[in-house]
Amino acid sequence: MTTPLVLTVISADKPGLVESIAQVITRHGGNWLESRMARMAGQFAGILRVDIAADKVDALRTDLTGLTSLGINVQAAVSGQADEPALQVMHLNLLGNDRPGIVHEVSQILARHGVNVDKLETECSPAPMSADLLFKASARLGIQAQTDLDSLRADLEHLADDLMVELSETD
Repeated sequence: MTTPLVLTVISADKPGLVESIAQVITRHGGNWLESRMARMAGQFAGILRVDIAADKVDALRTDLTGLTSLGINVQAAVSGQADEPALQVMHLNLLGNDRPGIVHEVSQILARHGVNVDKLETECSPAPMSADLLFKASARLGIQAQTDLDSLRADLEHLADDLMVELSETD
Protein backbone atom coordinates (compact mmCIF):
# COMPACT_ATOMS: atom_id res chain seq x y z
CA MET A 1 0.00 0.00 0.00
CA THR A 2 1.35 3.43 -0.92
CA THR A 3 0.93 6.72 0.85
CA PRO A 4 0.45 9.90 -1.18
CA LEU A 5 2.59 12.83 -0.03
CA VAL A 6 2.61 16.46 -1.05
CA LEU A 7 6.02 18.09 -0.68
CA THR A 8 6.75 21.79 -0.65
CA VAL A 9 10.27 22.98 -1.42
CA ILE A 10 12.00 26.33 -1.07
CA SER A 11 15.67 27.14 -1.53
CA ALA A 12 18.04 29.63 -3.02
CA ASP A 13 18.17 28.64 -6.69
CA LYS A 14 21.18 26.59 -7.72
CA PRO A 15 22.05 23.81 -10.16
CA GLY A 16 21.33 20.30 -8.93
CA LEU A 17 18.56 21.27 -6.54
CA VAL A 18 15.83 19.19 -8.20
CA GLU A 19 18.25 16.27 -8.61
CA SER A 20 18.99 16.32 -4.86
CA ILE A 21 15.28 16.00 -4.07
CA ALA A 22 14.71 13.34 -6.75
CA GLN A 23 17.66 11.33 -5.45
CA VAL A 24 16.18 11.16 -1.93
CA ILE A 25 12.75 10.19 -3.26
CA THR A 26 14.24 7.48 -5.49
CA ARG A 27 16.43 6.13 -2.68
CA HIS A 28 13.25 5.36 -0.72
CA GLY A 29 11.39 3.86 -3.69
CA GLY A 30 9.08 6.85 -4.07
CA ASN A 31 7.36 7.70 -7.32
CA TRP A 32 7.42 11.40 -8.37
CA LEU A 33 3.95 11.87 -9.90
CA GLU A 34 3.52 15.58 -10.62
CA SER A 35 5.05 18.93 -9.74
CA ARG A 36 4.91 22.68 -10.23
CA MET A 37 8.22 24.47 -9.75
CA ALA A 38 9.53 27.93 -10.50
CA ARG A 39 12.40 30.34 -9.92
CA MET A 40 11.48 33.78 -8.63
CA ALA A 41 13.76 36.56 -7.41
CA GLY A 42 16.68 34.14 -6.97
CA GLN A 43 14.61 31.67 -4.97
CA PHE A 44 13.33 28.29 -6.10
CA ALA A 45 9.93 27.09 -4.92
CA GLY A 46 8.00 24.00 -5.76
CA ILE A 47 5.22 21.69 -4.83
CA LEU A 48 5.16 18.04 -5.83
CA ARG A 49 3.15 14.88 -5.30
CA VAL A 50 4.87 11.61 -4.50
CA ASP A 51 3.61 8.08 -3.81
CA ILE A 52 5.70 5.99 -1.44
CA ALA A 53 5.29 2.74 0.45
CA ALA A 54 3.61 3.42 3.78
CA ASP A 55 6.47 1.83 5.75
CA LYS A 56 9.02 4.20 4.13
CA VAL A 57 7.29 7.53 4.82
CA ASP A 58 9.16 8.27 8.07
CA ALA A 59 12.58 7.46 6.58
CA LEU A 60 11.83 9.66 3.55
CA ARG A 61 10.77 12.54 5.79
CA THR A 62 13.99 12.20 7.79
CA ASP A 63 16.16 12.27 4.67
CA LEU A 64 14.23 15.22 3.20
CA THR A 65 14.80 17.13 6.45
CA GLY A 66 18.51 16.36 6.01
CA LEU A 67 18.51 18.42 2.81
CA THR A 68 18.46 21.52 5.02
CA SER A 69 22.23 21.14 5.26
CA LEU A 70 22.28 21.92 1.52
CA GLY A 71 19.98 24.92 2.03
CA ILE A 72 16.95 23.04 0.69
CA ASN A 73 13.89 23.23 2.92
CA VAL A 74 11.28 20.54 2.32
CA GLN A 75 8.00 19.94 4.12
CA ALA A 76 5.98 16.76 3.59
CA ALA A 77 2.29 16.26 4.27
CA VAL A 78 0.19 13.17 3.74
CA SER A 79 -2.23 14.00 0.96
CA GLY A 80 -5.91 13.82 1.72
CA GLN A 81 -7.62 11.48 -0.67
CA ALA A 82 -11.14 12.37 0.42
CA ASP A 83 -13.82 12.58 -2.22
CA GLU A 84 -13.99 16.11 -3.50
CA PRO A 85 -17.30 17.60 -4.57
CA ALA A 86 -17.75 17.96 -8.31
CA LEU A 87 -16.89 21.52 -9.24
CA GLN A 88 -17.29 23.35 -12.52
CA VAL A 89 -13.85 24.37 -13.76
CA MET A 90 -13.62 27.96 -14.98
CA HIS A 91 -10.81 30.27 -16.00
CA LEU A 92 -10.43 33.82 -14.68
CA ASN A 93 -8.29 36.50 -16.32
CA LEU A 94 -7.84 39.92 -14.72
CA LEU A 95 -6.02 42.97 -16.07
CA GLY A 96 -5.86 46.41 -14.50
CA ASN A 97 -3.72 49.01 -12.80
CA ASP A 98 -1.68 47.53 -9.97
CA ARG A 99 -2.20 48.63 -6.38
CA PRO A 100 -1.43 47.18 -2.95
CA GLY A 101 -4.08 44.76 -1.74
CA ILE A 102 -5.51 43.74 -5.11
CA VAL A 103 -4.83 40.02 -4.59
CA HIS A 104 -6.48 40.21 -1.16
CA GLU A 105 -9.54 41.93 -2.62
CA VAL A 106 -9.91 39.37 -5.41
CA SER A 107 -9.38 36.39 -3.12
CA GLN A 108 -11.86 37.82 -0.62
CA ILE A 109 -14.56 37.92 -3.31
CA LEU A 110 -13.74 34.40 -4.48
CA ALA A 111 -13.95 33.07 -0.92
CA ARG A 112 -17.26 34.88 -0.27
CA HIS A 113 -18.73 33.13 -3.34
CA GLY A 114 -17.37 29.72 -2.25
CA VAL A 115 -14.94 29.54 -5.15
CA ASN A 116 -11.87 27.32 -4.86
CA VAL A 117 -8.61 28.54 -6.41
CA ASP A 118 -6.96 25.54 -8.09
CA LYS A 119 -4.17 27.52 -9.73
CA LEU A 120 -3.16 31.18 -9.62
CA GLU A 121 -0.50 33.04 -11.56
CA THR A 122 0.03 36.79 -11.14
CA GLU A 123 2.50 39.33 -12.44
CA CYS A 124 3.06 43.05 -12.59
CA SER A 125 4.55 44.59 -15.70
CA PRO A 126 4.89 48.10 -17.15
CA ALA A 127 1.99 49.33 -19.24
CA PRO A 128 2.91 49.62 -22.94
CA MET A 129 2.56 53.42 -23.18
CA SER A 130 3.48 54.46 -19.62
CA ALA A 131 5.57 53.54 -16.63
CA ASP A 132 2.46 52.54 -14.66
CA LEU A 133 2.37 48.93 -13.52
CA LEU A 134 -0.33 46.62 -14.78
CA PHE A 135 -1.59 43.76 -12.64
CA LYS A 136 -2.31 40.55 -14.52
CA ALA A 137 -3.82 37.43 -13.02
CA SER A 138 -4.78 34.10 -14.47
CA ALA A 139 -6.58 31.55 -12.33
CA ARG A 140 -8.16 28.16 -12.67
CA LEU A 141 -11.19 28.05 -10.40
CA GLY A 142 -13.45 25.35 -8.98
CA ILE A 143 -17.00 26.69 -8.94
CA GLN A 144 -19.81 25.08 -6.94
CA ALA A 145 -23.07 24.38 -8.77
CA GLN A 146 -25.01 26.89 -6.63
CA THR A 147 -22.57 29.78 -7.29
CA ASP A 148 -24.21 32.75 -8.99
CA LEU A 149 -21.72 33.47 -11.78
CA ASP A 150 -23.30 36.83 -12.70
CA SER A 151 -22.98 38.01 -9.10
CA LEU A 152 -19.38 36.76 -8.92
CA ARG A 153 -18.46 38.58 -12.15
CA ALA A 154 -20.20 41.78 -10.98
CA ASP A 155 -18.38 41.74 -7.63
CA LEU A 156 -15.03 41.34 -9.39
CA GLU A 157 -15.82 44.12 -11.88
CA HIS A 158 -16.76 46.49 -9.03
CA LEU A 159 -13.25 46.28 -7.56
CA ALA A 160 -12.04 49.03 -9.88
CA ASP A 161 -13.24 50.88 -12.97
CA ASP A 162 -10.09 49.88 -14.84
CA LEU A 163 -10.15 46.16 -13.99
CA MET A 164 -10.97 43.94 -16.96
CA VAL A 165 -12.54 40.65 -15.89
CA GLU A 166 -12.88 37.59 -18.11
CA LEU A 167 -14.57 34.56 -16.57
CA SER A 168 -14.98 31.63 -18.92
CA GLU A 169 -15.48 27.88 -18.96
CA THR A 170 -12.36 25.88 -19.71
CA ASP A 171 -12.08 23.56 -22.67
